[in-house]
Amino acid sequence: MSHIENVFICLGAPMIISILCLKGTKKGRMIFLFAGVTACFFSSYITTYLAQINYVDNTVASIEIAPYVEELIKFIPLLYYLLVYTPNKSEVPERVLMTSVGFATFENVCYLIMNGSESFFHLGIRGFGTGAMHVICGTIVSAGVVWFWGNRWLQMAGIIGLLAVAITYHSIYNLLVAQTGMPAMIGYVSPVIVTAAVVLIAEIRLMKRRKISESSENYQDIT
Repeated sequence: MSHIENVFICLGAPMIISILCLKGTKKGRMIFLFAGVTACFFSSYITTYLAQINYVDNTVASIEIAPYVEELIKFIPLLYYLLVYTPNKSEVPERVLMTSVGFATFENVCYLIMNGSESFFHLGIRGFGTGAMHVICGTIVSAGVVWFWGNRWLQMAGIIGLLAVAITYHSIYNLLVAQTGMPAMIGYVSPVIVTAAVVLIAEIRLMKRRKISESSENYQDIT
């Protein structure tokens, strides 16, 4: 049994147990976390197979093949969720986030086992960078679902277009981290900066909405 299968069993088994024990929204979150781990597991096999039949090395495969395979496979749990169930609009970003986190976790663990770590600093930078990259790509796709909510044809077109954007971003990230020195550091750090900026903007908008809501409530109390 290969290392990747051992990792899948070790990470997946506790998640399956927790899925059986949890209920409600917590169970849903854990299901999508496990879906992300499973998506990464199958993506690695598909990428390896495509690399072998096209006679390319791991570096070329990570730039030209892996982004397509990973983003498409990572989208399958959300697609199934949308087609089979009738979720609320607000549930989609959280489900995508959990899938992306599960995917990045499995990928980081496999990287650590197969390549080791040069230093704790390098491992930490890669862990945060890869996690942030997958979260950004997932957020890009989920944005298409949310923006065009209620219009299936526009939603499909938006998802396809934003999948292309996510694949391109993923390819650029893999291209940078495949280098050494400053290009690799830029690749690792840039997703973290983008994620922090998005979170900051979201928090600022949320605070403004709360202030508007509180002002409206105060005005109604006065009148």
